[in-house]
Amino acid sequence: MNPVAFTLFGIEVKWYSIMLLIGMTLGFFIVLREAKRFNYPTEFIVNLFFWVIVVGLIGARVYYCIFNFAYYSENLIDIFKVWEGGLAIHGGIIAGFITLCIYCKMHNVNPFKMTDIVVVPLLLGQAIGRWGNFFNSEAHGAATTYFHLKELHIPEKIIEGMKIGGVYYQPTFFYESIYCLIGFIILMFVRRIRHLKRGQLTCLYMMYYSVGRFFIEAMRTDSLMLGGFKMAQLMSIGLFIAGLIIFIILARKGKFEDLYNEE
Repeated sequence: MNPVAFTLFGIEVKWYSIMLLIGMTLGFFIVLREAKRFNYPTEFIVNLFFWVIVVGLIGARVYYCIFNFAYYSENLIDIFKVWEGGLAIHGGIIAGFITLCIYCKMHNVNPFKMTDIVVVPLLLGQAIGRWGNFFNSEAHGAATTYFHLKELHIPEKIIEGMKIGGVYYQPTFFYESIYCLIGFIILMFVRRIRHLKRGQLTCLYMMYYSVGRFFIEAMRTDSLMLGGFKMAQLMSIGLFIAGLIIFIILARKGKFEDLYNEE
């Protein structure tokens, strides 16, 4: 696949950047719409989104560079070449979450309520963003055959896009994209449950995404490693356990206490 969408005034605009922009833009409008339902000012949401995105992207890059320290320690200038790819979603989630909590505390807004609003469109953004990996011919699995991919009913365009250097690979980016899209649809319905507690949507996101990422990561060949372990799998285990524990604690509150759908 050609990673360059078009050239503007001599500058290459890559599909990776376009997919990220589309995901962020759609996510922003979904967040804004849900926030208005609870009477949060538009200015607050715009500023929050700005800082979460900026710090989140920095966190995603720093996280990626840390686990590729051997290379970037000898090529420091390459740390800033984000247009070449190299973002880790877990780093972005951690940095974005910390930023959101700090910003909400500064404005006396419940952080859990805001993360609940954000995590639903976040899954949509992840589903769209994964297509940037497709155009970069990255985030794929092990080598396979054309006939095996056809048996999985994967679209022809994707199969051919996963033919890299004459070899077909498992389109793990596609599996994760579909998984995240399904999760987005599910949580869109779940967040209308009357007695849903504040924070439980966040916990469901943590558990849902972690389960899918754990198994999909097992198929990938370009994982960030910590010793002999895939870092994304370790993070998935940690996030799932944390999400489950917090969900259970929140569920023990009174039936009408701290409800998400209360203004």
